[in-house]
Amino acid sequence: MESIYLVTIQSKMEKQKHGVPAILSFFIPGLGQLIKGHILKAFLIWAVGGILSFFFWWTIIVPLVIWVWNVYDAYNAN
Repeated sequence: MESIYLVTIQSKMEKQKHGVPAILSFFIPGLGQLIKGHILKAFLIWAVGGILSFFFWWTIIVPLVIWVWNVYDAYNAN
């Protein structure tokens, strides 16, 4: 009985690990990856995403795709 309870607690904790980084990445791109410990991925989002967004700001699509992928990755990455 205790093992079922522990599994339930662990699954609730895992859900919390996904939501907070996604919310943080929603406001500051790369912060969710940084919180999860994916330092290189956070740096690449800042560097490559920033450069691409700077050069393609007029399309609105490229920065939006980078931002949406950032939030999605912060939510789903392990």
